[in-house]
Amino acid sequence: MSSRIEQLIDEIEEYIDSCKYQPLSSTKIIVNKEQIDELLRELRTKTPDEIKRYQKIISNKEAILNDARAKAEALINEATIHTNELINEHEIMQQAYAQANEVVTMATQQAQEILDNATIEANNVRAAAMQYMDDMLAHLENIILSATQSASSNYENLIGSMNQYRDIIQSNRNELHPADDYEDVVLSEKVEDTDAEL
Repeated sequence: MSSRIEQLIDEIEEYIDSCKYQPLSSTKIIVNKEQIDELLRELRTKTPDEIKRYQKIISNKEAILNDARAKAEALINEATIHTNELINEHEIMQQAYAQANEVVTMATQQAQEILDNATIEANNVRAAAMQYMDDMLAHLENIILSATQSASSNYENLIGSMNQYRDIIQSNRNELHPADDYEDVVLSEKVEDTDAEL
């Protein structure tokens, strides 16, 4: 069963795939800002919950180790009890010591194997959870980077278009006021000012 983060990433990818391309472009798309913001907002909300879930999985490592320790202690206690029973039997004292040592050695080996296996399993779970989270975050980082680059490119295109329109407007205004007419107006205003002073 996939997590909600995986579902959201799939939804974002499907949404991006469903977006229309900009005119005259095969790489740039038109994105509905509200819709992509909503998907990203939910992704940001769900990410901490998913991280907590994987932290819980990692924390189970301690439970596994504690269970292994309990089993090891139970084996050692059982071996100790068995040893004491053998020692209390005077007729087979020497055999009791040998058997007791053998039982303790076997119990210790079994306990160590349990601890080793539990540690390996816990480390594998932790590594898998961390790799999974890293893969998801890397994928999300690529999506956000792509969206940021697209938005930046769109902004630069808008500024370029606005500058072109400004140049056209300035050119049109200059056509309305040729340089010769402008000089005649300035001279006329200076003459009127001189007459006013006289």
